[in-house]
Amino acid sequence: MMSLRVGVIGTGAIGRDHIRRLTSVVAGVEIVAVADADPELARRVAGEAGARVLPGDRLIGEPDVDAVLVCSWGATHADYVLAAIAAGKPVFCEKPLATTPDAALAIVDAEARRGKRLVQVGYMRRYDDAYRALKRELDGGVIGAPLMMHCAHRNASVPAFYRPDDMITDTAVHEIDMLRWLFGAEIVAVRVLRPRTGGHTGDLPEPMLLVLELDGGVLADVEISVNARYGYDIRGEILGESGTAALGEPGVVAVRSAGRLAVPIAGDWRERFGPAYDAELRDWAGTVRAGQPPGGPSCWDGYAATSVSAAALSSLRTGERVVVSLGDQPELYRRE
Repeated sequence: MMSLRVGVIGTGAIGRDHIRRLTSVVAGVEIVAVADADPELARRVAGEAGARVLPGDRLIGEPDVDAVLVCSWGATHADYVLAAIAAGKPVFCEKPLATTPDAALAIVDAEARRGKRLVQVGYMRRYDDAYRALKRELDGGVIGAPLMMHCAHRNASVPAFYRPDDMITDTAVHEIDMLRWLFGAEIVAVRVLRPRTGGHTGDLPEPMLLVLELDGGVLADVEISVNARYGYDIRGEILGESGTAALGEPGVVAVRSAGRLAVPIAGDWRERFGPAYDAELRDWAGTVRAGQPPGGPSCWDGYAATSVSAAALSSLRTGERVVVSLGDQPELYRRE
């Protein structure tokens, strides 16, 4: 089987990490072109990857680019993904699929009209071993029907360019997608609550609590803290009618010594979810090389996550419960 020739748009931190992953972890992939708003960065990354530098819109149409990876600034995603669909090329888009529900729905409509899945969205938690184990227990019925889920997403810190809205659109969105996947149900309403503010928050509205209502009656709460300081901490516990199931920590060894119990805490998202990113791109590249539609998060999943995020932002500003209405799901996605 020939190598999959990939063009990468966006060579920031996640773009470079994915290029490293595709060239050193995933077999059968060649990076042939890169694009970035920073020409100097693009040239440096291209030189390291043995690729050439092209503008993003031109990169998509190049004959030797078999598939596209979109890792650029979020507001640019929709245009690049639409161009890839128009060109008939598979595209992996880092989240968000688009920054507004209308823009995301336009991508759903474009792919549905084509009648074939070409897009996968980068919600990597679906590929995490701990979350997959949790889903197996849930689906196996060990704890009975699910009633509630408690979640926490805590960052030790965030970069200077992180903005208040990012707490929902960049951070909580991972739990939003995870909940839809875990319970196989849409989120139908959301409310955002805030307690007193801590001493390290600056202008960020943290911590915050999202209360999410799923179709079918499950309730989920998600605590978001992005200056927790002690480490990167992801938690989740499902309450069922006859028991509970809690998210485990992959690869963690608890040490009992000298009267103390010590459990390591991840330093950042790369450490905690690195293997999930590997599995995600290995799956994407494998299906594309085999000529199959991607099996990971779809355009519909990206649209749903963006819509719930928009509702949560509205609730953050008003304090009110906000209903989420997605409309009819195209047959292309119902077949899954």
